[in-house]
Parts: sequence; C-alpha cells; structure tokens
Amino acid sequence: MCISEASALGAPSTKCTSNQFASLTLPNINVLSVDTTVAHTWVGKLTNAFPSTKNVSTEVCQVTVTYTHPGWNDTINTWVWLPIESWNHRFVGMGGGGWVTGEQSALGQPVAEGYAAVSTDGGHLASAGTASWALASQGNLNWPLLQDFSAVALDEAASLGKLATRLFYGSPPKYSYWNGCSTGGRQGHMMAQRFPEQYDGILATAPAINWDRFIPAEYWPQLVMQLLDYYPSACEINAITDFAINACDQLDGVKDGIISLPGLCEFDAFSVVGKKIQCSNPDGSLKISRKAAQFATAVWAGAQDSKGSSLWYGLPHEAPLTRLGGATCTSLHDCSPAPFAITADWLTAVLSRNASFDLSTLTLDDYSRLFRASINEFQSVIGTRDPDLTGFKNAGGKMLTWHGMKDQLIFYNGTVDYYTRVLELDPAAHDYYRFFPAPGVEHCRGGPGWYPGDSFQALVDWVEKGKEPDTLLALAIPTATGGVVAPTRTAYLCPFPKVMTYIGGDPDKAEAFACK
Repeated sequence: MCISEASALGAPSTKCTSNQFASLTLPNINVLSVDTTVAHTWVGKLTNAFPSTKNVSTEVCQVTVTYTHPGWNDTINTWVWLPIESWNHRFVGMGGGGWVTGEQSALGQPVAEGYAAVSTDGGHLASAGTASWALASQGNLNWPLLQDFSAVALDEAASLGKLATRLFYGSPPKYSYWNGCSTGGRQGHMMAQRFPEQYDGILATAPAINWDRFIPAEYWPQLVMQLLDYYPSACEINAITDFAINACDQLDGVKDGIISLPGLCEFDAFSVVGKKIQCSNPDGSLKISRKAAQFATAVWAGAQDSKGSSLWYGLPHEAPLTRLGGATCTSLHDCSPAPFAITADWLTAVLSRNASFDLSTLTLDDYSRLFRASINEFQSVIGTRDPDLTGFKNAGGKMLTWHGMKDQLIFYNGTVDYYTRVLELDPAAHDYYRFFPAPGVEHCRGGPGWYPGDSFQALVDWVEKGKEPDTLLALAIPTATGGVVAPTRTAYLCPFPKVMTYIGGDPDKAEAFACK
C-alpha cells in the first residue's frame, strides 16, 4: 500500500510492528503471538452509535493479541485498532451480540471517528456453535470458556487495549468508553459491576442483564405452544399484536401505532377470538383461535413454574411475538416449532449439558427445574444483575442505558426491575447511571418508535463536560401514507422513572411531549 509522506517521516504507522508491542501482556496470561498490520479500513455508512454518517477511509494499525490462561486450555484473540493520523485521545471497547463476545468488524466505526478501539472473541469464534465451546465433553461444561465469555476476557481486553494504545501513541487515552447493545449491553453492565475502574463512560443498551433468568424465560413462548399442542402462524400471532396495539395506542393521547404507556394496556386477547384475518405467505384466511389467544396471554404474563408462580416478566403487548414464539409453516394450519437459537442452546448445551437434548420432550416440571438450575448455577457467573454499583460510583464512572419498549427479545421490564433495584440501594444513582425507556423501539433498533441515535455523544458530553443528560434526543422512523413519506418525528426520551407524556400540539414535534 502507499505510505503517506507523514508516515514516511515517522508518524505512528512506522511503529505498527510486533516489536513496538513486545511488552503487550498481562500478569495472568501467556501471550502466544502479537500480529500487526497497517490497513485502510473503509466504512460506508456509520450507524448512529457514533455521530458521523459520511463515507470514510481510515489508515489503521491493526493489532491482534492471541493469548491463553495457564491451565485453562483456552485461546483468546483480542483485536486493537489504532487510527494512525487522527487519534482523538479516546479509547472505546466494543461489545458483541448473542453468543458473540465481540468481532473485528465492530472496530471500523469507532476508528473512523478517531477512537482507539478494542474487541475480543472471548475464546470462541463468532461462527462457532455453542456446544462446540460451551461443552468440554458431553455432560461437562467448559467453565473456563464460559468465564471468558461472561466477564474475564472483557476485563483483559480493556487492559490490553489501553496498554496497546499507550505503547503506540506514547501516552494513555485521556478517556475510555464502552459501547454495546444486547450482549454488549450486558457486557457494559458487567464492567460497571465487576471492573468499575476500566471505563470512564459506559453506553449499555437493551442490556442482556438478568441472563440467568431471562434466557430460560425466552423459551416460555415455545413451551406454551407445546403445552397447547398448537403452533400458530406468524399471521395469526401478528394479528393479535396489531389488535392489542390498536386497542391501547391512544392511551397516551396520540394515535401513532406506539404504546407509550404499557402499564395501562389491559387488552384481552380473547376479545378477538373468531375475528377473520387475511394472510399471505402462506396465503389464505383464518379466524383467530382460542388457543392463539391463550398463547398471547401467557406470553404477555411471562414464564411460570409448574406451581403457577411467576418466574420472569413477559413481553409487552406491542412487541412482536414471532421471534420467541416462532414457527415454520407450510400452510396456515401446518406449523412446527422454531425456537430462538440462544435460549435453545442455553437449555440444551449449558443447562442439560447435552447438545442433542430433544426440547420437544420438555415438560413444565422439566422447565421449572432447569430454570432453577440456571439461577443457582449461573447467577454469579453471568447473571450480571448486581445492583451495587458503589465501585463504579467511587471511580467517577458514568453509565447510560436505554431500552426499546417494543423489544421482542429481551424483556423490557427486566431492565426496569434492575434499575429500580439500583435506585433502592442508592437513591442518588441517577447522578452516575441513567436509564431511558424508548417507546416503540424494538431490540437495539427498528420499530416505529424514537431511536436515541445521539446517546453515545450524550455519554461523552456527560463524562468530559459534566453535561448531565436530562433527556435524549431521539428520532422515529418516518412512515409512508398514500405513498408520501411523513416527516421524521422527533422527541426527547425521559430518564426513568419519568414518563414521556403527550401535552398537546403536533405529535411529530418534540415540544408536544414533556417528562412527567
């Protein structure tokens, strides 16, 4: 590749060699290799996680650290990308999703904005099947790799990344941040709970916290269908959701397809039994069945054990039920179960220690037993729900989280539960940790609601300028009516427990809402 004149005169690109990072190690690891390369990283369009939306090409020093823990028989790859000519003296750790601890591809966006950035595979490839790494053998968990994925590799990635930054630029980052959604949101909370001094600011959204409870709870919709011996088509399920949204939409004073006050929605699915609907793919018409209403009602109520006691929260009325309650249909009346892979893996490979376990044989008693085992065995490993953030507070850290109220995968009320417990323990937690509900937003993105695209910048301003985020500016996806695209809706999300309340005027404008 062509090296710029500045590089030839001794800019950081000349330091992008393995020798420059010879001291890149930690006391508790054995480094197997440190590989470096100078590359141009092209980012076509950045997401709203960072402020830029322009096409950019960035020259980057890419460092890959491969290491192991003595006696653990693991191999971890951690990637550190360092912008060569435009470092902004900041560092950011990038989170993963699902079973993926992290990926190199997540680093292109932050380095384009001038951040030194790190991510880690946590000891297993993104493409690896869960059983291939979570099980040491049939019946035996690979506890080291589960610990790596849960927490250990995250802490080490932060330390290695900041050390690599100092070795490359000659000075440490002035500010360090975390950015992640879903599993990345859980990881951000894990850093605040267990490694509170690693990051000055943490953006941890739609967080997969309460993992030991909510992951088995995700299987509840499949179990309900199995117990009913009825697998409704997506058309039938979506129709019930649409009826619920239509019934509860205007409780907030605005007809916009969004339920902003879910606590007031008391829609009864049985009220639409017998309603005729038209479907496509598969094509045909059908009437809403009583069993479909039973299914929706049970999913909204949340998982229960064999004694009828609540195990975890349910999905909100407006959330799509077809991700956790998925089915594969050859016709409207011939459907088979299609469980969400992450919860199926958790029940089989992790809890049952048997990747071949047939979930179709699962009874309610079995489910109750596995749910209790999930809590008992994994709360301390990956639960990520410790409400005591004293260490993070004392370190001067700041954390922002937002969660879509239409989330179809991670139960919104689980985040409400966690934040409420934090406030109960520390009523002043609002000073360093703020949670913003996002009406109408699905998991991490999507849906008709207000997406807070400037949330990362709001975090930076809080950390570096002391500008407390009393609201988060958010944009709603424009909708087309009669072929005409409506103007983008704007609003300011409110920090919990305040509620974004319609006060009158044009509901497409932010001033039509207030935090009450």
